[in-house]
Amino acid sequence: MVQLYALALGFWGLFNFFRRQPPDGSYNGALVLGVVLFMLQGILGMVLVFTGAAPSRGGMHFLYGVCVVLTLPAIFAFTRGSNTVRESFLYGAGSFFIWGLADRAVFTG
Repeated sequence: MVQLYALALGFWGLFNFFRRQPPDGSYNGALVLGVVLFMLQGILGMVLVFTGAAPSRGGMHFLYGVCVVLTLPAIFAFTRGSNTVRESFLYGAGSFFIWGLADRAVFTG
């Protein structure tokens, strides 16, 4: 689910960027829902680890998970919450980065 959602956010962000529009309320809301989704998947992963279903290759899988959860809040902190066309690009690119991390996490799990 993280992969598909991040891919959709990435295309949406870059679509806004190429139209020269800043992120609107719908996109910002989708970003917040994305962070919540990423955190829920991380919590579910930790529940699996604590019940003995740890991923086979350990450390890298957890590193990918932490980076997925922190990427969008880091972009928000870096831009200090501003809402310009530049943020459309940054959130779109960050979402594609999350998509790539989620894809790699599938192969390391």
